[in-house]
Parts: sequence; structure tokens; C-alpha cells
Amino acid sequence: MLLFIVFGENGLTDLYKLKMEKDNLSKKNDELKKENISFYREIERLKNDPRYVEDVARKELGVIGKDEMIIKVKPKPRVSNSKKERSQKN
Repeated sequence: MLLFIVFGENGLTDLYKLKMEKDNLSKKNDELKKENISFYREIERLKNDPRYVEDVARKELGVIGKDEMIIKVKPKPRVSNSKKERSQKN
């Protein structure tokens, strides 16, 4: 009888598994609630904050203003140590 209570269908082992599953689902639900709150805040800022919209457009889409210009500067090529040593010997 004791074995049936512990290991049988709807026994203590099943109860433990269900409790663990419930705990995992509760944690996942809490994480999703936090993510939803973050998305709602983002939506509100995008609806009501023109500066934020501009910042997002600049960062994510590369948008520039009417009177702005993009200047790209190429980095100077690096000289390896062996080339430096050869040029110093000459």
C-alpha cells in the first residue's frame, strides 16, 4: 500500500514532478510579465517621446538630420613590427 502511495499513479512522485513543473512555469511566467512591462514602456516612449524616436531611428536605421553629413574616416594602416625594424635599419 505504501509503495502505491509513493510510486503509483497520482502518487507522491507524480505530485513532486507536478510541483516542479508548476514552479518552472511560474518562473517563466514572471519573466514574461517583466518582458511585457518592458515592451509596454518602450511602446509608450515611442508614441510620446519624439527625442527617443529620433534616437532609435539614428541608432537602428542610420537616419540623419536634414543639415547633417556623415563623414567616414578610414583608419591608418598599421605597420607590423618587422616592417618598422627594416625601415629603422635603412
